[in-house]
Amino acid sequence: ASPTDWDGAVEVFRRVGDGLPRLARVWADSAYRALADWAAENARWVLEIVTKRPGQTTFEVQPKRWVVERTFGWLGRYRRLSKDYERNPASSETWIYISAIHRMSRWMLPERNRDDHLLRRPRQKRKC
Repeated sequence: ASPTDWDGAVEVFRRVGDGLPRLARVWADSAYRALADWAAENARWVLEIVTKRPGQTTFEVQPKRWVVERTFGWLGRYRRLSKDYERNPASSETWIYISAIHRMSRWMLPERNRDDHLLRRPRQKRKC
């Protein structure tokens, strides 16, 4: 509980290193504004801070932030991820992988209209 989110982000950048060669840009909340300078000096990624537009007074969904929130919402629908049931972080990570694979495999299915069965004609009974 003592490390801040900023310290955690620095540790993630250090651990990932060159393990993600295609990663070029990272979006972050305005709370990570100070991290942008650190990332420019120590990481090869561009850290882009997503902020409110100038003059904004009402709630608006921030660009790219909805992607993260949506993904967390999807993961929360899986029973094992809805609460923190796992004691081992590796087990928790495994369930995240399993749920992500399930989501991706569902996207690969062809489009299906759930009301198609209502449009089919009922089978006619054979006359003997």
